[in-house]
Amino acid sequence: EKLELKQYSKNTARIYIACFEKFMRFFEGVPLAQIDENDIRDYLLHLSRSNRSTSYINQAVNSIKFYYEVVLGMPNRFYSIERPRKRKKLPEILSVADVQSLLAQVGNLKHRCIVGLLYSSGLRRAELLALKPADLDFNRMMVRIRQGKGNKDRYSILSKTLIPELTEYLHRYNPDKYLFEGPNGGPYSASSVLKVVSRAGVRAGIRKHVTPHMLRHSFATHLLDKGVDLRKIQVLLGHNSSKTTEIYTHVAEHSFKGIDDLLS
Repeated sequence: EKLELKQYSKNTARIYIACFEKFMRFFEGVPLAQIDENDIRDYLLHLSRSNRSTSYINQAVNSIKFYYEVVLGMPNRFYSIERPRKRKKLPEILSVADVQSLLAQVGNLKHRCIVGLLYSSGLRRAELLALKPADLDFNRMMVRIRQGKGNKDRYSILSKTLIPELTEYLHRYNPDKYLFEGPNGGPYSASSVLKVVSRAGVRAGIRKHVTPHMLRHSFATHLLDKGVDLRKIQVLLGHNSSKTTEIYTHVAEHSFKGIDDLLS
């Protein structure tokens, strides 16, 4: 109820609840009010030794802190709990040629529109699935993203190349509430989007495991290669901090142009 009142996204709430359920099971039979910082450190050490990812352990810490500090109203109860160091991993991206090959392998009109929007507008999968038909602004060539990550609205660009297919899709499918709907009228499933993208990647002969988020990374990197200002890319992606967007400078081709080939 607290998560709902604070308007956390359904996905975040689901993760927090799942993490906290595992935490409670670990201390089964022990009253939650009696658990102290050393107990929690033992639990986090257990997660680390179980080869849980840095992301999962941070989510576990967040869920524990939320329960004690927000639900029970004990501010900074576990303020000094150590978090694992974040690993700095570069985003996996596709080349422009790879993206073109991928799109060429998608024959279904609905699937082509899905893959096309993921890439050309830089959408997160959840943002794509939440789109409504009215969110496509053909006059301004923009896509409205409602309540994206962090409960923020924003706009992104709408590709001119995709307009004919989107127009045909709207005419043929006539979606009601959601732009991409499942068989029962609700939003198209996240797993179906993943299958569409990954299978197209296999058919295109791309050796990487292609995911929807990889298309978002590719969108940002390709814009950077075209000379688009980093601040504009930050706005399109909906990043709070420019530091998050700066990661793409480490994979963009233009960052390495002008460097001599030592073997030539």
